Amino acid sequence: MLKRLGNIYRLGIKELWSLLRDPIMLVLIVFVFTASVYISATTIPDSLNNAVIAIVDEDDSPLSMRIISAFYPPHFMPPIKVSLAEVDSGMDAGEYTFVLDIPPDFQRDVLAGRSPRVQLNVDATRMTQAFTGSGYVQQIVLGEVDAFVQRHRENTAPPVNLVLRARFNPNLTQSWFGGVMEIINSVTMLSIILTGAALIREREHGTVEHLLVMPVTPAEIMLSKVWSMGLVVLLATAISLKVVVQGMLHMPIEGSVLLFLACALLHLFATTSMGIYMATLARSMPQFGLLVILLLLPLEMLSGGATPRESMPEFAQNIMLIAPTTHFVSAAQAILYRGAGLDVVWPQCLALCLIGSCLFFLALARFRKTIALMA
Repeated sequence: MLKRLGNIYRLGIKELWSLLRDPIMLVLIVFVFTASVYISATTIPDSLNNAVIAIVDEDDSPLSMRIISAFYPPHFMPPIKVSLAEVDSGMDAGEYTFVLDIPPDFQRDVLAGRSPRVQLNVDATRMTQAFTGSGYVQQIVLGEVDAFVQRHRENTAPPVNLVLRARFNPNLTQSWFGGVMEIINSVTMLSIILTGAALIREREHGTVEHLLVMPVTPAEIMLSKVWSMGLVVLLATAISLKVVVQGMLHMPIEGSVLLFLACALLHLFATTSMGIYMATLARSMPQFGLLVILLLLPLEMLSGGATPRESMPEFAQNIMLIAPTTHFVSAAQAILYRGAGLDVVWPQCLALCLIGSCLFFLALARFRKTIALMA
């Protein structure tokens, strides 16, 4: 047993040295766990930021000026006053995302109790800003009109008092969600790529034949790649969580980081095995890359990170239960966002153990068959 563990250890050290000699992989690891996490967190497209708005003021009244002054950063750029003839050409050129047309006699009609129409032109090619910003503009215009008519801000108590309490993220800071989810996706992606690339690199360099004449078993070869590449991803995850998420994004971690890393370790056991299995199917790195793309898209989109699983079709929910990412995303969100302990996430940990074991033995059987064909 000690001899086998020694073989696994030494082969794993060999994999680490091979990785250190691969600058492209090193740059990929650093980029994915630093710049990619920060960019994904700070460029969430769901919030409106510095949208360009132009206003056609055909009324030129105190009410219209009040509406114009209500648009200010960070949601909107300072409003640009344009004429009615400049609207179409400006939107055709992509200069404005929103154009608000305040009609003549707007203030007089409002005070007379009529319902004047204010036209909002939206450049719908900018889909995220168009969808979110339309609601912002409507709220701003209606709020200013109501305040103007009543001569003061509305203070009348509503018949029902709705108390809103945002738990786990009181300020609704969207970068907190984006940073953690990018780390989770990076763990899955890099663990598959690194282990698969390590095996394909052995085959392309002809070192697999050297391993076949050594007193090592296929299980030892596979375990060495699993622990070495898994260790690299685990260390990168811990550093990214501390430096990028907590340091640069200032996100508080509610639960135990060690428990999260333990769940990540179980997840890595499954995904590294998956990477080896895919490497036995591919004959070259380009083929392996195509397989990774086909696999990663459903793993990331249907695991519950991008969209809650409850909103997916029941068939997709059931079939994704066999994917390790589904359980890892659930456990990670519970630990990092809600401060859950082992008493809450143990079902996900158990599922990761079972899925990882099945994937490992499946990959081992395929790996043995591949080695036998090469011999």
